[in-house]
Amino acid sequence: MKSLYIAALAALTSLTASAQSESYDTDNGVVTIGSDRMFQVESKNGNFSFKPYLMLQTAANFNYYDDEGLDKAYNQDNVANSGFSFPYAVLGFTGKAYKIVTYNLSINASQSGGALLQQAWFDVKACDAFAIKVGKFKTPFSHAYLTTLGETLMPNLPTSLTATTIMPYVLNAVTPKMGLGFDLGVMAHGKIGKWWGYEAGLFNGTGATVNTATKTLSDDWHIPSLLYATRFTWAPMGAMPATQGNPKLLNENKLQLAASANVNVESESESTNDARYGFEAAWLYKKLYLAGEFYYMHVSFTDRQKINDKFDYFGGYVQGGYFVAPQTQVALRYDILDRNSSGKDGILNMPAVGVNYFIKNTGLKLSAMYQYIGRTGHETQLDRDNDDLGVAKHSATIMLQYTF
Repeated sequence: MKSLYIAALAALTSLTASAQSESYDTDNGVVTIGSDRMFQVESKNGNFSFKPYLMLQTAANFNYYDDEGLDKAYNQDNVANSGFSFPYAVLGFTGKAYKIVTYNLSINASQSGGALLQQAWFDVKACDAFAIKVGKFKTPFSHAYLTTLGETLMPNLPTSLTATTIMPYVLNAVTPKMGLGFDLGVMAHGKIGKWWGYEAGLFNGTGATVNTATKTLSDDWHIPSLLYATRFTWAPMGAMPATQGNPKLLNENKLQLAASANVNVESESESTNDARYGFEAAWLYKKLYLAGEFYYMHVSFTDRQKINDKFDYFGGYVQGGYFVAPQTQVALRYDILDRNSSGKDGILNMPAVGVNYFIKNTGLKLSAMYQYIGRTGHETQLDRDNDDLGVAKHSATIMLQYTF
């Protein structure tokens, strides 16, 4: 009993010492873990740590769709996919060991199948210039996805990243999208000098819902049919916090520019090769957050499909947030997507407004947003009608989040 008491006292001492630090840990990809947390276990020399975390999100959703694509004979309603949802119920832990290893594991109980395991990885750091990360984690593409999930500017990510693209009717089984998320793979990363960083990895390219090895060799390129991804960053003012709004980080001045490229070989049921290119900029200056991204995707078919058509898509957004009060952040976003490819006229333009209220000293965050889908520049009314099929013209979300 005495030894247990001594161990508990030592852990409490390490927690108190840790709270005096000003460091913030965002490697878990879910929430920012500050050193002022009431519970995290760390050895006296700092070589070992264990930090549990939790994120719960519940939302009220309203989505109104255009008449196009609805069959009134079957009582299909303009209002659909509305009501209450539970996007995330994440329980996880992260930490470090032996000075050179960091690790993370989290379960998203609101999902099923392969998506139940949200992420699981370990990272071995040889030096600042070189480390190896292995497991299931976020692919190195897009500032929006690489932000911690609990600290995005709005409850919903930009539609230009999440909406599936449109191809001719006979090809509708092939619907790649701009965004990439969690995936299984291995990645080298590090810092070059004070300002530059890099990430280069190989991933399955099957996304967060598949935890098994299902890939083959490319018949056309004679290489493994994997996702090959790279990203380069420039951060002249130090590492950019992976947040788009945190009331504890209102004295920062961080700027980051990044360029990324990847190719998913024989994606979409081995039918296409999808190449993506992106450029992003983010600036966090005290109460102000500004960011913008532009991305381009080229889709070509494998030889076995006997389709010579190639498709090019582009999209992007600019967004900003400002803390009008210590716990209140207002947000604006303008999002565009060339969903029907550059071969057809017309784009979707999607303005959105939002507000975040952080309830002090509770871990609670109340968020709300509204988005409108506009259509511009289409050659025919049919093209205009088809371009926003499956995407809500009016959407609103109110979300309450708790993080620990």
